[in-house]
Amino acid sequence: MLNIGCHLSASNGFMQMAKDAVSINANTFQFFTRNPRGGKAKDIDKEDVKNFLQFSEEHNFTKILAHAPYTLNPCSADPKVRDFALMVMKDDMLRMEYVPGNMYNFHPGSHVGQGIDVAIEIIIEFLNQILQPDQHTTVLLETMSGKGSEVGSKFAELRRIIDGVKLNDHLGVCLDTCHINDAGYDVVNNLDGILDEFDAVIGLDRLKAIHLNDSKNPFSSHKDRHAKIGEGTIGFDALSRVTNNPRLCHLPFFLETPNDDLSGFANEIAKLRNAYKF
Repeated sequence: MLNIGCHLSASNGFMQMAKDAVSINANTFQFFTRNPRGGKAKDIDKEDVKNFLQFSEEHNFTKILAHAPYTLNPCSADPKVRDFALMVMKDDMLRMEYVPGNMYNFHPGSHVGQGIDVAIEIIIEFLNQILQPDQHTTVLLETMSGKGSEVGSKFAELRRIIDGVKLNDHLGVCLDTCHINDAGYDVVNNLDGILDEFDAVIGLDRLKAIHLNDSKNPFSSHKDRHAKIGEGTIGFDALSRVTNNPRLCHLPFFLETPNDDLSGFANEIAKLRNAYKF
């Protein structure tokens, strides 16, 4: 079974997101824990969570994925920005315990002139303050496109972060197809080579989720603009090979494509399910 969903609005709670997912033939979803530009999160509705957990079990949902706000920059040169990231993510970890056993994804950040080595050390220190022995959420480092001073566009950078974190059994990776293609990993022509390198550098056991996105930019452009499935430079056939790869097909796939409404996601999911071979 293809485990696939898309990014949904969390404004109406878990139960509504789950219903929206089922309406487009999805069995998972991604959501922002709060406004994607930051700010205070809505209070957790315990009854909503209870209903969601029951509903998701009845509809055979796989793990869902929370996404940190885009404003988080754990390795910023500004201590105030780092403190904000720490406050938000600590709060998000507590909130995720209401839906235990799921995943939380974040962008490693941008070093803004400090250099990659300094940034990686800061991210390690950050995660060592965040992760707790008894938590039930797997935190995912997202692969990035390499625009500006982003950290995480190379597998080796993510490996260095993982190696430096004490409780790294709570860490995994979310691979974004648009990002890695823009970063110089050839999704179209060398998927197996990419997976071989990922396995050698990080380990495929660390790969927990995939952001399945086409790209508006050419290969190795070091930009980050998602396209609808089949309408970008990666193309439908290459992305279908991702979902059908024996080393990836068991993972949850999350669409972050620029659709205006649920019908666009439903169309993409239908096409990808139709092409799924397992």
